[in-house]
Amino acid sequence: MGVLNGLRPERVFYYFEELAGIPHGSGRTKAVSDHLVEFAKRYSLDYIQDDLGNVVIRKPGTAGYETSKPVILQGHMDMVCEKDSDCELDMEKEGLKLRVLKRKDVPHLAVSELLPRMSMDDDIIMATGTTLGADDGIAVAYMQAILEAEDIPHPPLECVITVDEEIGMLGAQGLDMAGLQGRMLLNIDSEEEGHALVGCAGGCTSKVSVPVVREIPEAGFAKAGLLVSGLMGGHSGMEIDKGRANANYLLGRVLQIISEEYPDGMRLISVDGGSKDNAITREAKAVLLVKPEILDEVKKKVSCAEEIIRKEYGKRDPGISIVLSEETVVKDEADLKPMDKASGEKVIQMLRILPNGIQKMSLDLPGFVETSLNLGILTTEEDTVLASFLIRSSVNSETREVAERLKAAAGALGGTYSEVGSYPAWEYRANSGLSQLMCEVYREQFGEELIVETIHAGVECGFFMDGIPGLEAVSFGPDLTDIHTPKEAMDVASVERTWKFILAVLERMK
Repeated sequence: MGVLNGLRPERVFYYFEELAGIPHGSGRTKAVSDHLVEFAKRYSLDYIQDDLGNVVIRKPGTAGYETSKPVILQGHMDMVCEKDSDCELDMEKEGLKLRVLKRKDVPHLAVSELLPRMSMDDDIIMATGTTLGADDGIAVAYMQAILEAEDIPHPPLECVITVDEEIGMLGAQGLDMAGLQGRMLLNIDSEEEGHALVGCAGGCTSKVSVPVVREIPEAGFAKAGLLVSGLMGGHSGMEIDKGRANANYLLGRVLQIISEEYPDGMRLISVDGGSKDNAITREAKAVLLVKPEILDEVKKKVSCAEEIIRKEYGKRDPGISIVLSEETVVKDEADLKPMDKASGEKVIQMLRILPNGIQKMSLDLPGFVETSLNLGILTTEEDTVLASFLIRSSVNSETREVAERLKAAAGALGGTYSEVGSYPAWEYRANSGLSQLMCEVYREQFGEELIVETIHAGVECGFFMDGIPGLEAVSFGPDLTDIHTPKEAMDVASVERTWKFILAVLERMK
């Protein structure tokens, strides 16, 4: 008996729970890729597994649909692996610990306005202490349930399940699309029921590396850790407009206060924060050397800074904690020698001058973020400090403009700039027959209008639009909240409604 046993649609949740039992973080998807191949073999379905691990499974059209044009169903198999600091689950080796809760019993969802269709007594699915992986495991589960079924009418299907979407859409970027016959694509990788995406931001991962020089520690200094924690974080595209704090930037802000107030009383050893460039950083830490005679004063300065910052962010990010403490330093963190004064100042300057957050709002779509970037990963090595950004824009030239600004800043700091994982924007196309069909089906099924929009987040449709001439695409999905965080939740009733919507759309594509 699985944890999700009895939830409907039963086969969708069966496959979702099966997937959750297989570790499948980005960059570690071979096991789940092989699992999908075995699934295809079990049902005697044609499949392709490429060298990256992408899987394409084909199924002929059902009776009456044999000569219909193929339709592409698409999603990704990898997930963002984030967990609470006290969670001991090894996400590289262990499956997720799923649980079913009532909305009213989850404090942050009980007051949320993001689930307008959901009552307080409705079920939600979460994972204990970790991300849930509903982004985009639910798409994989939908596809498996359709592929195994014998009583669902549909045209010929090409189910494309890609790897490493969360770290730059590397699977879609490397997929050979020449063999795909479909010219309509249903991408099941959105998080708000009743909304259909017809355009998205493109972007790239940019890295700024600044060299540092280390020196033999002066006598009479004590080690201390400056910890920024308790932030809400979230998806760096979907939540970038929510006004939430980035722990890496708060770390730089407080370090500057300490450095300016006590220029000879502090030496920087390391700065580290975040593990995913597509997640707004929830926690960051610096290890310092501080003269013992000023340690209490510095702690008071940090406490004052915390109070000011908490007031600034208010309800947007109410849990911010900034603490300087000797107890937060562990042995491994204390092994590095301190940076010399010039290097420490340069690192603090880097955290203060490199851009972050919204850079431009759209003039054509009021309220829509056009261009942004997120400092998601900050790491320190022996001779360098590395800052990794994810740039997003719905205008490809603006992605390049922000990248050039980072490159110029890196040069001014005496550092270097590099770039990986570039992906194209999916530009909006008016009068799409696919989006019109889906609007009609949604209206007939639910008696309300489907909201058609673009999104400030990366969706793999951009690669498919570039790679398949004449393709039309729409992205949609059930209600998910707080993706890329341990608070991630999936609305059970929304999963069922979206399932019925998918089947109704496929039935109409004769």
